[in-house]
Amino acid sequence: MAADELISALRRLGIDVLDRPGRAVAGGSISRTERLETSGGPVLLKLEPRDAADRLEAEADGLDALRASRAVAVPEVLARGTAGADAFLVLEWIEFGAKTPDAARRLGSALAELHRRTGDAFGWHRDNYIGRTPQPNGKLSSWPEFFRERRLGWQLSLARRNGLGARTLALADALLARIDDFFAGHDPEPSLLHGDLWGGNWGADVSGRPYLYDPATYFGDREADIAMTRLFGGFGDAFYRAYDEAWPPAPGRDRRTDLYNLYHLLNHFNLFGGAYASQVHGCLTRLLAFA
Repeated sequence: MAADELISALRRLGIDVLDRPGRAVAGGSISRTERLETSGGPVLLKLEPRDAADRLEAEADGLDALRASRAVAVPEVLARGTAGADAFLVLEWIEFGAKTPDAARRLGSALAELHRRTGDAFGWHRDNYIGRTPQPNGKLSSWPEFFRERRLGWQLSLARRNGLGARTLALADALLARIDDFFAGHDPEPSLLHGDLWGGNWGADVSGRPYLYDPATYFGDREADIAMTRLFGGFGDAFYRAYDEAWPPAPGRDRRTDLYNLYHLLNHFNLFGGAYASQVHGCLTRLLAFA
């Protein structure tokens, strides 16, 4: 019955499904993902429990914003909705190939172009998600205030509830009190960001065209995207050369890399637990040594 309800919902939205269930697709750590065959060709189906529909709505919103920028390629949003116990999102199917140095170079240039799309404040018109964690995006005119309150402060409030150690929390409180030191002489524009730019959230199609997906979009300091590319790797020298040629770095970017990645380390602690506690502690120790 659930499959019938989903097929009916998809067909009402113009997605003429030829098979269900489809073929499971590896790689999705949050949503269930399937390749569906339709009369118009294959599509990617993402599924969540109905009560988590907002996660897929937020993803679709971010993809639409990135696509509207005309700076980077993203899968097109074809349909979204609910059916029975499921929430669903249907995306254009991209046939991925190798992540070549040329694809990475093209991505670096495209990302710099994306970051030149700017807003009137830091934040976003709605809250969204970083992985499964809610990400508050209430707009502020001050980037240091936004990053302290909406990013680090929020994750630390979750980490306190999730049992992050007292010594680490004391370091975090000391960092929050000194955070303005990292932004002395740095006055970033509110750039349109992907927001969750690790190596698993980009790929290249068989023609070598780079794509971004699974965004956590908002307007912020462009350096926050670049910092996350360095957290887990997966981009390569050609990417960084192309980005910096298109938009040279601001003074002090390297000093702020750990600061921006602390947000993601805290999020990983909140999502996955104690394995990340030592990384959070080490990152805080480094930051306070340079503050």
